[in-house]
Amino acid sequence: MIELLNLNMYHFLMVFLRLGSALMLMPGFMSSYVNMNVRLSIALALSLILMPTVVPHLPPQPTDILTFITYVLEEITIGVFLGVVMQFLYAALSLAGSLAGQAIGFSNAQIFDPTFQTQSVVVESFLSIIALTVIFISDIHHLMISAVVDSYYIFPVGRDLPWGDFAKDLTTRLNDTFIMGFKLGSPFIAFTIVFYTGMGLVSRLMPQLNIFFLSLPLQIYLGIGLLFITTPMMILWFTGYYDEGLNQFLH
Repeated sequence: MIELLNLNMYHFLMVFLRLGSALMLMPGFMSSYVNMNVRLSIALALSLILMPTVVPHLPPQPTDILTFITYVLEEITIGVFLGVVMQFLYAALSLAGSLAGQAIGFSNAQIFDPTFQTQSVVVESFLSIIALTVIFISDIHHLMISAVVDSYYIFPVGRDLPWGDFAKDLTTRLNDTFIMGFKLGSPFIAFTIVFYTGMGLVSRLMPQLNIFFLSLPLQIYLGIGLLFITTPMMILWFTGYYDEGLNQFLH
């Protein structure tokens, strides 16, 4: 009985270390409004549920303490890597929200963003909360957990970590994030160019007009109108990108 309990604790710990490390960095779960005890409870419950699925892919319990410590550190590293990849995918919306805030004229209007636990532009926080809501409503968060489970096929426990592949994948994800962020924010980039070009022409044609008095409220009204029009498309495009990014990682 003691040997059986020790073996089950070993299997549970191997699952919990990777899943718990990833869960602490997953979008939505890492938000400040999710209590640390709640995150821990979710990680423990998921580890217990997923343990029968993962156990066939685990190596035998090591006999020496040095090998066991190596397993522990590797599992935490893989979990952190998975969580960072998901954060990179999610950061595309943050860049788009920052571009939208600057275009509207809200670059100095900042509030606390509970998703990233930092001060951010109010438009960025608005889009982030909407995206998180859509992610959980459409069950995309199940793909996050599936990515952790399927990672045992890609990164088996006890194998040497592919540091080169880690660095390459993170670099690729970061590059794709910037591209997608600019694509999502492209309407506001175009709006900024057209608006300031128009204001410059008006200033040249009517020098007596106080262009600064006219431009700021007009920029806010037009920018908010553009935000209301483009927000549904931005969120749908982003969730499709996030879903596709997770599926590419799984396969």
